Amino acid sequence: METAAPKKATWTESIRHFFTSAKFLIYMGHALSTWGDRMWNFAVAVFLVELYGNSLLLTAVYGLVVAGSVLLLGANIGNWVDRNPRLKGESLTAQHGSVWVGLVRCVWSGVFGLVRSDVGPGVSTVAQTSLLVQNSCVITCGVLLMLVFHFKVQLVELYNGWILTVCYILVISIANVANLASTATSITIQRDWVVVVAGQDSSSLADMNATVRIIDQLTNILAPMLVGQIMAFGSHFVGCGFISGWNLASMCVEYGLLWKVYQKTPALALKAGHKEQQHELKQLSPHKDCENGQSPEESSQPLMDASPPGAVDPGQAAGCCGAASRPLRTFRAGWVAYYKQDIFLAGMSLAFLYMTVLGFDCITTGFAYTQGLNGSILSLLMGASAISGICGTVAFTWIRRKCGLIRTGFISGTAQLCCLLLCVSSVFAPGSPFDLSVSPFQDLYAHLMGQQSLPEAEHSLGAAFHTNATTPPPPAHEPPPLQSYMSVSLLFAGVIAARVGLWSFDLTVTQLIQENVIESERGVINGVQNSMNYLLDLLHFIMVILAPNPEAFGLLVIISVSFVAMGHAMYFRFAFKSLGSRLFLCCSPEQKAETDASPPTTV
Repeated sequence: METAAPKKATWTESIRHFFTSAKFLIYMGHALSTWGDRMWNFAVAVFLVELYGNSLLLTAVYGLVVAGSVLLLGANIGNWVDRNPRLKGESLTAQHGSVWVGLVRCVWSGVFGLVRSDVGPGVSTVAQTSLLVQNSCVITCGVLLMLVFHFKVQLVELYNGWILTVCYILVISIANVANLASTATSITIQRDWVVVVAGQDSSSLADMNATVRIIDQLTNILAPMLVGQIMAFGSHFVGCGFISGWNLASMCVEYGLLWKVYQKTPALALKAGHKEQQHELKQLSPHKDCENGQSPEESSQPLMDASPPGAVDPGQAAGCCGAASRPLRTFRAGWVAYYKQDIFLAGMSLAFLYMTVLGFDCITTGFAYTQGLNGSILSLLMGASAISGICGTVAFTWIRRKCGLIRTGFISGTAQLCCLLLCVSSVFAPGSPFDLSVSPFQDLYAHLMGQQSLPEAEHSLGAAFHTNATTPPPPAHEPPPLQSYMSVSLLFAGVIAARVGLWSFDLTVTQLIQENVIESERGVINGVQNSMNYLLDLLHFIMVILAPNPEAFGLLVIISVSFVAMGHAMYFRFAFKSLGSRLFLCCSPEQKAETDASPPTTV
C-alpha cells in the first residue's frame, strides 16, 4: 500500500506535465490552425462556384493566383520569417495600448512585412503577425461573402455588375493574402518552432513531426465534412458566418497557446542573427570527413556569402529603385542558397513527387467517375487513403529509430515505387480506357479550332484546378457500365498503398531540412521548398489540361510514375553520397550512438 501511492502520484504528475508541456500546446495550436485552414480551403472553392453561376472559372483563377503567388514570393516570405523575432513576451495590450489597436497595427505591419522582405527585427514578430493577418483576412473574406450572398441580386443590377466584379476581385485578393500568411505560419511553426521545442533530441523531433502530420491528416478529413454539413443543412450565408466566427475565436486561442509555448521554451527568444554569423561560419567550415562523405550540415553556406538576407551593400545607392529591386535580390539569393545546400537533391526529390495525378484530388476522382465508381465508394477509398497516410507517419518513427533518418527515406521511396507499379499495371489491365490511337491533345485541338463547345472545356479546366473539393460533381450522363473493374481497382490499390511510403518519405525530407539547414536560413530555404512544390504541382495541372480525355489518363499515370522515380533517384544519389555503401545496411554503429543523449544526426 505504501509503494502504490507514489506510483499513482507520479503517473498523475506525468499526465499533467504532458498536457501543460510546450509540445502539447503546439499540437493544440496547430490543430486549431489547420482546422480553420481546411474549412476555409474547402469552403472558398464552393463559394466561388456558387457565386459565379455554378461555373468553375473563379475557382480556376483563384488556384492560379494562389499557386503563382507562393511560387514567386516563397523565398521572400521565408526571408521575412528569418529576419524577424519569433514572438514577444509582452501582450498586445502592453505593446499597443489596447487590444483592438494592437490587432490593427499588427495586421498592417504584417501585410507590409509580407510584401517587403527587408523589414528589420523589432518591426513585427513572425508568429503574431502571420497569425493575425491570416485569420483577419479570412474573417474579412467571410463578411464580404456574406454581404455578396445577401445582396447579390442588387449588386448584379448596380453599375452593370461592375461592383460585383470588384467584390470577386477583392475576395480572391484577400484570400490570396490569407494563403501567403498561412504559408508563413506553416514555415514558422512546423519548420522552426518544432525544431527549437524538440531541442537536440532527434527522436523527439521525429515524433513531433509525425504527430503534426497525423493532425494534418485528420483535420483534412473532418473539417471539410463539418463545414459541408453546415452549408448543406443551413446555407452558404450561414457557412460564411460560421467560418468567420470560428477564425475570430480561434485566433485568440491560438495566440494564447503560442504565447505559453514561447514562455515555456526560452530558446525561442534566441534567434540566430547577425551576432551569430561568425559562430555559424566556424561550424560550417569544411574539414576532412571521417564518415565516408561530408554531412549536409558541414557544407551549408550562409545566404549571399554570409551577408544578411536582403542587406544593401554600402556602396549601393538607396532609394525607390533599391527598395523595389530588394525582393528580386532576395528571390535570387534564396534560390541560390537552396541550390548550395547539401540537402538540395533531397528537397528536389520531394518536389518531384508533386508532379503526379496519383492522388485523391479531383483529377483522379473525376477519372474514377468515368470508370463507374460512385461517390459512396470514393468516400470509402478516401478514408482508406487517410488511414494509410497515418500508418506511414507511424512507420516513419519506427523505421527511423531502427535504421536512421537517411535510410528511412531510401526505404520509404522504394516502398512507394513498388506500390506505384500497381498503377502502371492498371494502364494495361482489362477495363482500362487507355488507347494510344486517340490523340491525347484531341480535346484541346478541337476546342482551339472551335469544334468543341465551351462548357466541356470549362469543366476540364476547372476540374484541373479545383483541388480543394473532396469529390467533383458526377457527369451529367451516366457512363456505360464497364466490362471489368480490374484496371480501376489496381489503380486505387496502388495509390492507397503508396501513401504509406509517400508520407514517410515526406517526413524524412522535412526532418533533413530541419536538422541540416542553419537557423538563420531556415525560413528562406523552406520558403523556396514550398515554391518548388507549387511549381511541380502547377506543371501537373498543365499536363492534365493538355490531355484531359480518359483515354490519355494512362499516359498521365506513366508520366507521373516516371517523375516519382526520378525524384527517388535524386534522393538515392543524395543518400549514397552521404552514407556510401553503408546505405544498404539495416542499421549501423552510428545509429546506436543516437540513443545516448547525443546531438541530432542524419544517419
